[in-house]
Amino acid sequence: MVGRPLPVNRHDSRGWEESGAKAAVGTTTTLADGGYQGTGLVIPHRRAAGQAELPAWKEEHNRYHKQVRARIEHTFARMKTWKILRDCRLKGEGIHHAMLGIARLHNLTFAR
Repeated sequence: MVGRPLPVNRHDSRGWEESGAKAAVGTTTTLADGGYQGTGLVIPHRRAAGQAELPAWKEEHNRYHKQVRARIEHTFARMKTWKILRDCRLKGEGIHHAMLGIARLHNLTFAR
């Protein structure tokens, strides 16, 4: 899912709503990092104040979450290495359109 670009810096959770990403995702389960607390997205578990360790099931959940997010971050790194997104960012909404195209191609892998 790719939201519309916003004109100024926004906190992740605020940009999530204002960009239209939240409306586009609807009720689909969506993974996010810790910057999206309070949005209803699936974020890693954190220890409560004074808590020594997380329960085993939360540790396992965090391990899976990290594995999935690592694949996504590696994809972004490769796109930067191959300079796929370099010229798009300089052209208004170019990056938005490039990411929409990538998201659509990704979704095609699930459609049969």
